[in-house]
Amino acid sequence: MRKLPDNPLKPPATVRGTAGLGIAHDSAWKHVSGQARYIDDLIESEGLLHAAVGQSTVAHARIKSMDLSAVRDFPGVVAVITVDDVPGHTDIGPVFPGDPVLAGELVEYVGQPIFAVAATSLRAARQAAKLARVDYEPLEGVFTAEAALEKQLFVRPSHTQLRGEPDKALAEAPHRLQAEMHVGGQEHFYLEGQVCLVEPTEDAGVFVHTSSQHPSEVQKLVAEVLGLQIHEVQVEVRRMGGGFGGKETQAAPLACISALLARATGYPVKYRMARPDDMVGTGKRHDFYNTYDIGFDDDGTLKGADIMVAGRCGFSPDLSDAIVDRAMFHSDNAYYLNQARVVGHRCKTHTVSNTAFRGFGGPQGMMIIERAMDDIARHLGLDPLDVRKRNVYGPGRDTTHYGQTVEQHVLPELIEQLEATSDYRQRREEIAEYNRKSPVVKRGLALTPVKFGISFTAKHLNQAGALVHVYTDGSIHLNHGGTEMGQGLYIKVAQVVAAAFQVDLDRIKVSATRTDKVPNTSPTAASSGTDLNGMAALDACEKIKQRLVDFAVTTYGVNAGDVEFANNQVRVGGQTFDWAEFVQQAYMSRVSLSSTGFYATPKIYYDHENGNGRPFLYYANGAACSEVVVDTLTGEYRVMRTDILHDVGQSLNPAIDIGQIEGGFIQGMGWLTMEELVYSDQGQLMTTGPATYKIPAVSDAPPDFRVSLLAHSPNREATVFRSKAVGEPPLMLGISVWSALRDAVASLADYAYSPPLDTPATPERVLGAVTATREWAAKAGKTGGDACKSA
Repeated sequence: MRKLPDNPLKPPATVRGTAGLGIAHDSAWKHVSGQARYIDDLIESEGLLHAAVGQSTVAHARIKSMDLSAVRDFPGVVAVITVDDVPGHTDIGPVFPGDPVLAGELVEYVGQPIFAVAATSLRAARQAAKLARVDYEPLEGVFTAEAALEKQLFVRPSHTQLRGEPDKALAEAPHRLQAEMHVGGQEHFYLEGQVCLVEPTEDAGVFVHTSSQHPSEVQKLVAEVLGLQIHEVQVEVRRMGGGFGGKETQAAPLACISALLARATGYPVKYRMARPDDMVGTGKRHDFYNTYDIGFDDDGTLKGADIMVAGRCGFSPDLSDAIVDRAMFHSDNAYYLNQARVVGHRCKTHTVSNTAFRGFGGPQGMMIIERAMDDIARHLGLDPLDVRKRNVYGPGRDTTHYGQTVEQHVLPELIEQLEATSDYRQRREEIAEYNRKSPVVKRGLALTPVKFGISFTAKHLNQAGALVHVYTDGSIHLNHGGTEMGQGLYIKVAQVVAAAFQVDLDRIKVSATRTDKVPNTSPTAASSGTDLNGMAALDACEKIKQRLVDFAVTTYGVNAGDVEFANNQVRVGGQTFDWAEFVQQAYMSRVSLSSTGFYATPKIYYDHENGNGRPFLYYANGAACSEVVVDTLTGEYRVMRTDILHDVGQSLNPAIDIGQIEGGFIQGMGWLTMEELVYSDQGQLMTTGPATYKIPAVSDAPPDFRVSLLAHSPNREATVFRSKAVGEPPLMLGISVWSALRDAVASLADYAYSPPLDTPATPERVLGAVTATREWAAKAGKTGGDACKSA
């Protein structure tokens, strides 16, 4: 039997401070002491069964026959189910149909579940699942976005955003460039893999412990596959060991399969995926094939743009419609495109359906315009930062290609500040001089901005609920629809509640997210967790506070303005009461001390038919300046220094925000430099674990890493205490590393050539860019001896 330590570590008895202070993560002490309980740490119920699935071994085929007799006969196996055993819906597509809970006659990717096993041990379930004898009729497979474009094979219709007359602007521009690039995908590689535990309850219902960013979606889909009403399924999420978008839709299939097995056996069922199975069987960041055709003047100012972004979606829609939309929304990044056309394609391939990943398509869209900024600079012999500054949004140039006005012009000042604090100009000169003298080792420098829209692009998801109880001893229970995956959402919303009542933080207890406490929740995604749930919690607090004020007015004969909440006390006219004492008085007078709260994001809309609107409440902004050193003989490189200045508005918790910025940057850097997904020509993923798929380690972080928050920049929109979202935008700061690598390689040709460098920019690809640059330089007579000109 598992026992807790005799003397478990505990946090300080009193944690003072509310919104705006750098308070430690509420579970930090549990994480470091090993006491934070994840689903696989829960005490196993008697009779618990373990689940595994049989997976397709081919990418695209019809199943001619399937013999499961050896699976059923394996020692320990209690139940085996196929799609024919599903009592309710068999399609569990999160938005659009196309995701069978178990494959029927057709399989469309390697690793697709075709049957499920419940056994008395995890080893028995996994071994039994390998014993099926399946006869396939192979069909033609499509595995790349380019191949899907050629065949016009899409999971959803293509979409166009158009402003002005881009063809005319391109034809009349003094300069014109075209380019294409491939932007690689990314594995989520959360520390806690996909896992769930389903327990049968009375009346054929189930209770689901899931590691999911979207408990309400799990609840709905489990109910549908079981043929139940939604209220017969309860779902709980205490914490996840990382999510990054990979547990927004991808957790639901595990819960559905476990629930089906629990229904079939009458016993609780746990389904924990091994890392290789997780990597093969769950979606990833979409890889993209992007192109641009841009026109610009002698100063590098954009006159017109024709941009195409094509996401490799996999076999089903999943969330790809919205992901490619966001790539289109962010194909401008921070720059005014002028006359522009942006086209987005949702390419169908016979691979696992790609899904949400931090940035949700935005980073892939940004890559093509950031390449364009560098390419313009090399073409004109200008400093890339000057080209970026000339095109950045500002007064008079503040409308996006989809019609939204950029109302808060943070970026010009932010870029100027970072340019100064990072010593960009001086370092640019020093690096150019170094590169003139160093024939082999080259240094590169780049400063790139980020403008990222905050809101779900699906309007209905921009809502949240909360539940707040004030108990008679003055302690406060908080529950809301957001999920905690290590990002610090719970502590931030707790700080909001503490600030609302003006009490110490240790009076607040945040409980696990549960669908029977706060219903119909949106996923914790789109960087909106604090914006939505913080406002919902604040709404609940304000309702309770109003009741307490009304009680004080009635009881003590004062005006509402004479009632003040401060420093764990309630001042009523000339009297001062301890918070707990006043709450007890209110209770004795039958004042309700519990309330729900609700928030719906205002102002947002998007006309998909016409390709314009205001899909975002506001934009989050930041910039990063990165310096790299490259060995041009091997393509190996190091990031030597990164300076970041990021805008989080009026920060709710600077310590948490800086941690998110640091982590986001490293994850973005990893996506663009080392995290490479390799598929065989038959669509089989070859990188299925840490031996073949490399994520950044501590040694990959810049040894000189400086992160600052932009001061005095409250959100103009009425967000919770005028804060701004911080979850996704920092990931795109990693683009500065990729751009710096191109800068280093460009020095081989006097900065007159823009090296081709697809992502991830592995040493092999960097070496290929070095070779291409040297070949160009030899033909052009460039020696690598002159630096780029600064305007």
